[in-house]
Amino acid sequence: MPTTAARILPGGFLRRAAPAIRSAAVPWAAPLYVGAVQLGAYATARLPGRRRTELLRAHSTNVANLRAGRWRTLVTSAAFVEHPLPVPYGAALLAALGTAEVRWGTGRAAGVFAAGHVGASLLVYAGLRARGHGRSAHGPSGDTPPDATAQAVDVGASYGFNATVGALAATVPHRGVRAAATAGLLTLATAPVLRRGRTFTDAGHLAALVLGVAMGAGMRGGTGRGAAGANPT
Repeated sequence: MPTTAARILPGGFLRRAAPAIRSAAVPWAAPLYVGAVQLGAYATARLPGRRRTELLRAHSTNVANLRAGRWRTLVTSAAFVEHPLPVPYGAALLAALGTAEVRWGTGRAAGVFAAGHVGASLLVYAGLRARGHGRSAHGPSGDTPPDATAQAVDVGASYGFNATVGALAATVPHRGVRAAATAGLLTLATAPVLRRGRTFTDAGHLAALVLGVAMGAGMRGGTGRGAAGANPT
């Protein structure tokens, strides 16, 4: 039986109002994720120093774990952070993920975050392996000296965050604003990679941002093709 709204309001009005209703939806996955990460960070911070380091290292997407086939860390690493999130960073993360969830829906927003996190982690892993990190290197006494980079703690939401921000910038409707936002973000992410004291996470942030921009361009292109098909000229 039709609802009261369906009986009172004309069907055309409901169809026109549907996009506005969807865009006003309240995100739920973003605050749930950020809250869980923050609570987990406070719980982890209460552990003894050595136990805490072991836990974080076990869930890191470092060379040692991925080389040993611990691929689950590609997922679990996004659930841990080394320290509780500072308020400005936590607010920025929540704003970016929440905006993406409202604009694209929970599934697509989660997909962009996951693809950026996993994709950047694998690219960093490939780059470190290409540079020789994680190879067996026996010393004169036959022992294997530890490779600090290969066993580094590499957890957090920053790769997924960068991918989401990149995709948001690449899907801004206005062409000029979109170009300026994308160029600005890429410039900011490239600068740390060019400095002398760069780390592999700097490269990971840039890789994640580029992946996000590519995914955003794909979403924008798909929308454009769909619109063109619906309104032929």
